[in-house]
Amino acid sequence: MIVRYSKRFQKQFHSRLSPKMRQQFGRRLELFLANPRHSRLNVHSLSGKYAGCWSMNVSGDVRAIFEYQGSQAVILFLVIGTHAQLY
Repeated sequence: MIVRYSKRFQKQFHSRLSPKMRQQFGRRLELFLANPRHSRLNVHSLSGKYAGCWSMNVSGDVRAIFEYQGSQAVILFLVIGTHAQLY
């Protein structure tokens, strides 16, 4: 699986998240790559503004939204932030 990040995601990652939360994202990404259906991640499809995208829990309130590309071989992370910031 190949992981890519949008420019918007990269900007939000560095400006909105503390170093501790960035490390948490790294741990959750490792977990996701090992088992995308792990219950701790609460990966689920979205509708409305983010129809066709998926959400992954990074922490209690922080979410990372991504989409699959090329029959799920590539994951593009689009945005990251708190639930209130994203929705």
